[in-house]
Amino acid sequence: MTNSTLLILLGDVNDPVNFTFFIGCMAMMAASAFFFLSLNQFDKKWRTSVLVSGLITFIAAVHYWYMKEAAMDGAVENITAFRYVDWILTVPLMCVEFYLILKVAGAKKSLLTKMIVLSLIMLVTGYMGETVFRDQAAMWGFFSAVAYFAIVYEIWLGGAAKLAKEAGGDVLAAHKILCWFVLVGWIIYPLGYLVGTADGQWYSSFAELGLDMNVLYNIADAINKIGFGLVVYSLAVKKTA
Repeated sequence: MTNSTLLILLGDVNDPVNFTFFIGCMAMMAASAFFFLSLNQFDKKWRTSVLVSGLITFIAAVHYWYMKEAAMDGAVENITAFRYVDWILTVPLMCVEFYLILKVAGAKKSLLTKMIVLSLIMLVTGYMGETVFRDQAAMWGFFSAVAYFAIVYEIWLGGAAKLAKEAGGDVLAAHKILCWFVLVGWIIYPLGYLVGTADGQWYSSFAELGLDMNVLYNIADAINKIGFGLVVYSLAVKKTA
């Protein structure tokens, strides 16, 4: 590959935003290939979980490619729109993973519905506050935060947590790791919301942190989505063996 070709792919290679978009896209695509190509090695009841992991990273890879193009064109609003479309597709799928691994303990579709609805509320209200009703960002952010903490409660202390304890063993261990991803790994997203909507709000001090949220988002997305998939993959390997 020539230097000129690399520049076309990456844009300004010295720009950390463009670079992390490109690396994030490639990492997500590689993870997708890994998950999809490994499907045949698992028992049928675990293939769906690994398939969903592959779909999560594949959807993210496609959106990251478009976000990289938007970043190179300076179209910041398009980056935000693409990012929320990505999240609206991938975050509910990440919530689906909890249901899939807990089916062995008798998880019902009501858990699946609750997790998907809460994730959609979290994301739609976040989008409304960050793009449509920026003058009411604090209110929309509050609604988004309530949905987020409802998810946290469900997986740490609610019905999902109880099912994980009943399953025990490898399922409980995997569930706990996924819970930590949601509690710690996802915290970057509300921080980004505060930075992105700080103008005129009571939390305007967050805008003074000087954080490049696209870089942080890109790193966090890769860790969270690929990490989620690897936890599920590891569980599937153990249960198949």
